[in-house]
This record gives sequence, structure tokens and C-alpha cells, in this order.
Amino acid sequence: MSFDSLSLRDELLRAVRAASYETPTPIQSKAIPPALEGRDVLGCAQTGTGKTAAFVLPTLQRVMQSVGDVAPKGPRPVRVLVLTPTRELAAQIGETFRDLGKFLPLRHTVIFGGVGYEPQDRALRGGVDVLVATPGRLIDQLQRGMVSLAKVEVLVLDEADQMLDMGFIHDVRRIVAKVPSVRQTLFFSATMPPSIRSLADEWLKSPVEVSVAPPATTAERVEQHLYFVETPDKRSLLESLLSRSDVTRALVFSRTKHGANKIARWLESAGIRAEPIHGNKSQNARTRALASFKSGTTRVLVATDLAARGLDIDEVSHVVNFDLPNVPEVYVHRIGRTARAGAEGVAWSFCNEEEREYLRDIEKITRQKIPVVDDHAWRSNVPFAVDTRGARPQGNGGGRPNNAQPRRVESRPGGGGGGGSRGGEPRRDHAPRRDAAPRPNEHARRDDAPRRDDAPRRDDAPRRDGGGRTHEGGARTSGGAPNNAGRGHAAPANAPRPAGGHPNNARPAPAAKPRDGGRDGGRDSGRDGGRDARDWRGPAPHKPPPRAD
Repeated sequence: MSFDSLSLRDELLRAVRAASYETPTPIQSKAIPPALEGRDVLGCAQTGTGKTAAFVLPTLQRVMQSVGDVAPKGPRPVRVLVLTPTRELAAQIGETFRDLGKFLPLRHTVIFGGVGYEPQDRALRGGVDVLVATPGRLIDQLQRGMVSLAKVEVLVLDEADQMLDMGFIHDVRRIVAKVPSVRQTLFFSATMPPSIRSLADEWLKSPVEVSVAPPATTAERVEQHLYFVETPDKRSLLESLLSRSDVTRALVFSRTKHGANKIARWLESAGIRAEPIHGNKSQNARTRALASFKSGTTRVLVATDLAARGLDIDEVSHVVNFDLPNVPEVYVHRIGRTARAGAEGVAWSFCNEEEREYLRDIEKITRQKIPVVDDHAWRSNVPFAVDTRGARPQGNGGGRPNNAQPRRVESRPGGGGGGGSRGGEPRRDHAPRRDAAPRPNEHARRDDAPRRDDAPRRDDAPRRDGGGRTHEGGARTSGGAPNNAGRGHAAPANAPRPAGGHPNNARPAPAAKPRDGGRDGGRDSGRDGGRDARDWRGPAPHKPPPRAD
């Protein structure tokens, strides 16, 4: 099949030839015909298979059918909206619209975060036919009233699974709600998990499903190699591999932004020109690093997973997974940066002891074993605890092996107060010992034991002795008892049990004090906070005068 057989406009065919496109890729030959018919399309294909042109060409033709051959005058409404997760991918989609629409009287612009508003505002005020945007910046522009989506005819969601992974789903829902329900929707994703399938069922109407390869399969032309190496030796191994003459342009992936900066510094100190690119870099710095890498000035680009999607860079000879991704699908997207457009490429992956489980998940989802390279000086000597490259071991989730015998609990002879078993049954670990004395500082008490405030006290005993305060608020007594006396702290295990059946961890209340004297004994007795007892208990009882004998 050729592009001439796809019923494209002459202007588009001229642009295709100018871009050196020779024959359609599988995703293009399957997605373009139903899209030209106005059908919704659900596409699933590997990265680097030409998905961008698969929706750019039919949407440009659709817009030309709406506006006609003459460029419209005055403000132009947005007729095509393309949502994409990253700035780099948005910029590259904008470049594709520019290259394939160069002979058409249409306007397009790209908006994303990390840059100022003014240049984007000027483009939006003049009106655009095609708008490529990241969800966050588009929400900002909608709130500022700079753009309207009321006239959108075609909605394109590119890399939908990554937008879901990056947490854009709520923004995307808000945007889709502002787009007319009568529209054409083109939905493209590299993977098709159930969450993406449910979104497609919600937003697409009787779509034509297009899939050119099983989800999460690696590109056939990528030669993969696996190195078992521990973290301290990864730096030396990386420098050794990148020093080879066949490494003309390498993309190194780090799991963290800090790690990307550190790897780039290592390589620069070793004489290897490298630059980092990640989300903490300004958009201008990211653009400069990407341009330097594309031009060949920088031989190594160190990136986080933000660059695993959307970086359309020709002639990347090698991809290095310095850190294995903890999401297996990301591995497919990473190594898809090489062997693009029919070329061949090499992927090197470093795996330390902690990453061996990630390796097992990657090989499970890709359904292939990655060949291991053993002849290198930094081979890991850490043995495999289990066969992490085989099936997941079955177990109860604990740390004991499956063939371990159950823990044996020996029964103790005897019974009664000895803490032994009843009838020869083993004592359960969580059952309290009957003969155990209360531990120090143990606040538990028997439910049938009376509380301190319920304990009987002698009415004729004075509550005040020598000016000291009584115990109820934790205050000091005349005998110099510590402040925590009477607060429920346990008595020594060998202390005699007090009269009245109190347990060892409960002390009887102090002696009562007549109501005619001073303050109430506790700091928290009543709501008056320790005011004179007569303030709330009424006047003191009348005392007869002493008799004169």
C-alpha cells in the first residue's frame, strides 16, 4: 500500500513526499482509512510505529473539508484538539502538523506549561484551527478565558495510558466535558489496560479498533542485553560501555531526577559529553539539551521516564537502563527509543539485587527472557534467593518457605496457678498467664476491682496531715510520696495484697478529710479547679462553742 491509495488531498501527498515518507506503516495503513470516513478510532501500537502521522493526516483533511480551500478571515475557532501528556511530545506533534500541513492554509499552535503565557496568548488571540496542548496548561487557559472548545470537531488523545499514569485523568475529564458531544474521537495508546479500555468505552462511539502488535511487546529490531551488577559498580560499567566506538548516540534512563543529574556529572568527569533532561529542568534547558543531542553535539542524554514517551530522535544507537523501571510497561517504552523507522538498535539493562523482582515482572509482561552478559568485570556475586526469573513463588505472604514446618508450641505440664495448659492443650501465645504479677507501669486492672474513687475510706481519718496535700490530683502527701502515687502505677510484685480485695496495681484511697477544712484535696475535683470547698458544697456545718469545764 502507498500513501497515494489512501485518498489523501494533493497538498497532503506533497507534504508526505517532502517529509521522505515512502510507504505507510501498519498503524497508518489501518487507522487512516476509517479516520477519513469520520469514524472513531481506538489504536494500540508500539512506540515509534508512526502513530502521530496516523492521526495528523486524517485530521488535516477533515479540517480542510470544513473550512474550504480558501483561508478563512477573522478569528478562527479551534476545530482539532490534541491532548498529550508531556511537553516534548506536544512539541513534536506540533512539528508534525507543521511539516504535513505546510501546503494548507491552516494555523496551529502548541501550548504547555513551564513557559510564559504571552507568546501562547498571542497565538490564541489570532485564532487557530489545530491546538496541541498538555492538560494542565489547557485548563489554565480555559480558566483565563483565552480559548474556547465549543467548535471542536476532532478530539485526539495521544498516549492515553501515560496521561492516566501521570494523574491527568481528572483534568482530561474536565476538558472532554467542554468538547461537543457530536465529534470524532481518535484514541491512541501504547498499552491497553482495563482502565484505558473503560475510558475508551466512555468517550468513543462504535470505534474501529486498530492494533498492530500485542500490548507491551518489545520492538523486534532491538537487541537486548542484561547485566547483573550491584549499585556501586554501575558507574564503572556504564563508563566502560559508553566508551565503545559503536556507541554513536546513547539515551541513558534513570529512575529519579537526582540520579539523572548525578549520572551526567559522572560521565562529564570521565570525558563523555552528557546532559540531563527531566521535569525539574526549565523548558528552555530541556529544549537546548534535546537540540544538542539531536545535532550530535551531546553524545549521551540522561533522562527520566518523562522522555520514555514522545522523544522522536533518529539514529539513537543505544538505550541504557541504568535503573530498571518498577513498572514493566515503562521498559517497553524506554527501549522503543531506539530501532525506530526500521533501523536497528541495542538496549543494555543494569540489574542489582533489589531490582531482580522488577526484572521478573518485565520478562513476564514481554514474554521473553533477556539474554544475560556474564563476561564483564563487575558481575554481581549476590546469589539469587529464589528463582526470580521464573514463576512467582507461592506462599502465604510471610517470610517462611513453603516447605517449612508449622511452629510447634510445647504444652507445659500442670495447671492451676502454674501457667500450664489445661488438659494437655498448648497454651495460646496471646492468653495471659494467670500467675503473672502485674508488670511495672502497667495500667491494666481487673474489671471487678473497685476504682480508687469507689474505695472505702475511714471517715474519721483526717484528709490533711502536716500541711501536705492528698493524692487525688497526683499531689504530694505529707509523707513525701512521689507525685505519681495513687495514679494507678503498679505496686511491686511481692507487695502484700491490701484489704478489700484490691489488686496489686490499685491502692486504697487516702483518708477522708472533714468538709470544714481548706481546699478540696484534688486539682481536678469538680469544675472549680480546686477552689474552697464551701464555694460549691455550701456553708460548713455549725460548730457549738467549747464548754467551759
